Amino acid sequence: MARLWLLLSALTGFTGVALGAFAAHGLKSRLGPEHLAVFQTGSHYQLLHALALFGVALLALQAPGRLVNLAGGCFALGILLFSGSLYLLTLSGIAGLGIITPFGGLAFLAGWLCLGLAAWRLT
Repeated sequence: MARLWLLLSALTGFTGVALGAFAAHGLKSRLGPEHLAVFQTGSHYQLLHALALFGVALLALQAPGRLVNLAGGCFALGILLFSGSLYLLTLSGIAGLGIITPFGGLAFLAGWLCLGLAAWRLT
């Protein structure tokens, strides 16, 4: 599983940087400041959790377990739901997509909880 988490870390890190640059350069003239800030929030959280996935990959090499893998899954789901909904919300203008965002935030919280529990169980 460590390989999967490392690959997801690289993919989400790469796309997070690309989307951040796209927002700063390509969307600057197309979106208002409020929508641009929402898009950048999605990119910011994506990049933070790409690093979290990297940590999960390293931990999976040293202390593999169910909680470690659950943390990685929650982080990946959080990126998809939280960041993805913010990207779609700003690009499509469909305000109803905002209802998805909190579920991504809950997935992030669950991932951090699982990671903390996995750390607590380390000997």
